[in-house]
Amino acid sequence: MSVAIGVGLTEFPFARTGDYWRWVDLCEAGGIDSIWQTDRLVSTQPILECMAVMAALAGRTRRLRFGMNVVSLALRDPILLAKQCATIDVLSEGRLLPAFGIGSPLGPEWQALNIDTRTRGKRTDEALEIISRLWREDSVDYAGTHYRLEGASISPKPVQPDLPMWIGGSSEAAIRRTARYGTGWQAGGEMPADAGKVVAAIKQATAEAGRSIDDDHYGAGFPFYFGSADDKIVAVAMAAYTRRTGRKSEGYFAVGDEHTIIDRVAEYVGVGVEKFILRPIGRDGEAVIDQTRRLIDKVIPMVETRWPKKAKAH
Repeated sequence: MSVAIGVGLTEFPFARTGDYWRWVDLCEAGGIDSIWQTDRLVSTQPILECMAVMAALAGRTRRLRFGMNVVSLALRDPILLAKQCATIDVLSEGRLLPAFGIGSPLGPEWQALNIDTRTRGKRTDEALEIISRLWREDSVDYAGTHYRLEGASISPKPVQPDLPMWIGGSSEAAIRRTARYGTGWQAGGEMPADAGKVVAAIKQATAEAGRSIDDDHYGAGFPFYFGSADDKIVAVAMAAYTRRTGRKSEGYFAVGDEHTIIDRVAEYVGVGVEKFILRPIGRDGEAVIDQTRRLIDKVIPMVETRWPKKAKAH
């Protein structure tokens, strides 16, 4: 097993930029595996732009890995995104974890940018093809429905020889997309039973495609809160989640103590998921820092004891 716990943010809850960096430094020193930033371009709430965050984390940290959870490809230019990922991977010496998806149809970006949500899947598939080729090839020609390239190239290439390409989504199209392009899969709001079905479907699809994805490259995430389900902040967070995603929040949030969180992790591990993005719930930046500190102090040691990492072969 290679169970790893990362943390993620959607909104920016900190009163000052220095508080955000205190949170990052806490994660860096505390054994957190990775930091993830949700992609949101249009919002009334303060949310950081994910690619800019990746670049900033590359300069601030030395050990942590980081990724976007997940970048909506249909809203981005694939050449620019491929170049950004390669640049950040070079500057971080190979610590970027790119993750891509089609984006939620409920997001405000589609109307604001006048993009037809029905084109999300095709745009994403074309962009994945372009990005993966730009990372490997010196000159790329491409003629698609939404993108056309002639002699496109980027340099330097990513430091990681096989830069990860995590794919989000659980639809049949997302499963096919992961089987064709992905080196990993990241769940959205799927509960363990549903995540397990997707993992099994991806493994079957990759085998049929003559490919494989490492067993420890299946991920999931959930919000967590050390405290009572009756606390007002929990109800606020659940309502915001449902409003943003259209998903029910009951049963998805892990609210209680360290045993509540570790039991939820174990449920996912039982269906083939080993990588996690846990999102701390807090009314403000100080509360988020406190929740993260509790995760580090109480949950990380339990993970390391229950699922010890394999010794690397020399």
